Amino acid sequence: MGKNQHVVPHNGNWGVRGEGNSRVTVVTDTQAEAIQRAREIATNQGSEMLIHGRNGQIRGRDSYGNDPFPPEG
Repeated sequence: MGKNQHVVPHNGNWGVRGEGNSRVTVVTDTQAEAIQRAREIATNQGSEMLIHGRNGQIRGRDSYGNDPFPPEG
């Protein structure tokens, strides 16, 4: 399983940061663009995507791993 990908505010824009990394991998103008890029990376790595709001708090997440017992619903 790869690193979880975090969509985070970054200098007035939005960034995608791999968990544990000090620097962002991608910088985009909108949160929607950052979410799309993070989803692509998380899908390729079989990891999770965590979406942070402007205040830094996690507001959503999606899992793209191979969980043998995924949540129902």
